[in-house]
Amino acid sequence: MKNIVKIGLAAAIALSSTAGAFAQEFTNGTVKKVDAKAKKVTLVHEELKTLEMPAMTMVFAVEDDALLAKLKEGAKVQFVAERKNGKLTVTQVK
Repeated sequence: MKNIVKIGLAAAIALSSTAGAFAQEFTNGTVKKVDAKAKKVTLVHEELKTLEMPAMTMVFAVEDDALLAKLKEGAKVQFVAERKNGKLTVTQVK
């Protein structure tokens, strides 16, 4: 019984670390518009492989005010987007 629990725990850890690795994939984009009041940014981006989306222009939510402050219209950025509470959300920028 203890071996089954250990195997299950190891599998759960392996799956969670794999999911985390996918979530960290950065995508190139250009900031088209920033709406600080609505906490949204419009990005022209390359393919979002982790979200299975082709290159396009789209609006993303930005929950973190410090992250939003980094985004300036016309800037070239690398970003991570994830589905959070049903919304496509920018979670990291560099």
